[in-house]
Amino acid sequence: MTMQTDREICALICRSNGMKAKDIARLLKVERQEVNHILYSSPLMKELCWQDREYNWHGIMKQGRPHTGLQEFAGYYDTVRNFIGLTEKEWLEQLKEGCTNIGRNLNDTRGLFHSFMDCRQQMIRLFSDLREMLGERCLDWEIAFELRLKQSRYVRIYTDVLVITEDRVFSLEFKMKNEVNPEEVLQAAKYCPYLEIMFGPDYEAIPVLILTSSRETFEFVPIGETDAVLPVCSGDMLFNVFDEYLGFLA
Repeated sequence: MTMQTDREICALICRSNGMKAKDIARLLKVERQEVNHILYSSPLMKELCWQDREYNWHGIMKQGRPHTGLQEFAGYYDTVRNFIGLTEKEWLEQLKEGCTNIGRNLNDTRGLFHSFMDCRQQMIRLFSDLREMLGERCLDWEIAFELRLKQSRYVRIYTDVLVITEDRVFSLEFKMKNEVNPEEVLQAAKYCPYLEIMFGPDYEAIPVLILTSSRETFEFVPIGETDAVLPVCSGDMLFNVFDEYLGFLA
């Protein structure tokens, strides 16, 4: 079984009103024991789905817009329109409450709240730029801050910001630096397979590393020793990353 199978199982569950393992196995043409193994042993699947008393599996998050249930995994989740309509103070209070609800540590000894504010400022600037090019369309996109998934007992998946368009989910990792660190490139990229399971086959997950202390930076860097590359940019060039994948300047 592969992560692709995990994605297919999760999609069937999240798009149903409840589904038994035997029906999932029949639709995917795999053994029921294999489906049960994933549903009962995978920490990620157990976090994304739940089973009722009739042994039907249900998804916590809807795999479609709006992504109802995403707030169960994020410190803050809403439409872009509602996000930009909040004051900084209102947004921070909602984010702090949401982080507490999902078990996110709010220890500010290393400047966590300053990091939150920096992310917010970058996103406000991004949507100001996007709005000039796309009009009101981008305000119907969704945005989430501080996504938290428990992939295992010892591994936690944190994504600073998700921007969810009609068919893509941009996973934005912010670093208050001006140079590329290969380990941080790997960190930004490693969450994508799990996001693809979470959001389903209709969405492409795109990891992006943003260096907020840099200026006029936009490049594609290798992901480890693979042939894959990941966009790295400064905050003032984040607009160009979205254009690279959405093509609105073409």
